[in-house]
Amino acid sequence: MTRKIGLIGVPMDLGQLRRGVDMGPSAIRYAGVLERIQALGIDVEDCGDIEINRSHPAGAESIHLKNVKAVTEANAKLACKVDEVIQSGRFPLVLGGDHSVAIGTLAGTAKHYQNLGVIWYDAHGDLNTPETSPTGNIHGMSLAVSLGIGHKDLAEIHGYSPKIKPENIVIIGARALDPGEKALINELGIQVYTMHEVDRLGMTAVMKEAIAYLADKVDAVHLSLDLDGLDPMDAPGVGTPVNGGITYRESHLAMEMLEESGLITSAEFVEVNPILDERNKTASVAVALIGSLLGEKLL
Repeated sequence: MTRKIGLIGVPMDLGQLRRGVDMGPSAIRYAGVLERIQALGIDVEDCGDIEINRSHPAGAESIHLKNVKAVTEANAKLACKVDEVIQSGRFPLVLGGDHSVAIGTLAGTAKHYQNLGVIWYDAHGDLNTPETSPTGNIHGMSLAVSLGIGHKDLAEIHGYSPKIKPENIVIIGARALDPGEKALINELGIQVYTMHEVDRLGMTAVMKEAIAYLADKVDAVHLSLDLDGLDPMDAPGVGTPVNGGITYRESHLAMEMLEESGLITSAEFVEVNPILDERNKTASVAVALIGSLLGEKLL
């Protein structure tokens, strides 16, 4: 992992309908993310926030694809910024915002690699399409879009599609999958560790398998961590909490093992909603996990 990081905030809540997640980047900064990274001796540049255009009528385009113009526009800007950060020799660390920001992060990242791997740490698969989504919320479509499946404008952000291959994806922590997502997972053969596997095998075995699964086939790995992957007891400030999630300590172990693997070349931490939080607890959890991912040790 490079010892230079470019921090990018994406204050966007348009990929879903619960307001407040646009304040996620500010909450994570307030929780001390810059200071935490600097304490590790890492050169970090705060690139500021992507500007979000809110002039488009909210949800007006389609009930099956809410806010698609605004989400497309924001992710196009993010893709350019992530691309720029990588070209400057820095590790892009993106702070969300809802999980639709992964569309832009992956668009800006994948062009730099032949076979980008993705670890999707999330309670949800985010593999819906406008046809299968029960809500029309784009934050539940971001992984499908990055596979080139879904709305053309979203899939072709940054001028190419697909960004990633199904065999290069590992989903960890899933426990709320829609019927269309289950069908797509089975059709494409995507590697998924649900909470059943996490409970039965243990996080150490899950992470060992996930790392081994990707190590021989990819040239880089992007971590997309949705805070709702954790149990709501540990991360209450998220828009779509699902009981029975990964624990705080298991998540630290996962981040520590990813750091030790040397595979992670970019990351995003998303879905922190301070309006729904308890004294900025979830943002503080995000900062602590970022510390572990970047090499922070107990001793």
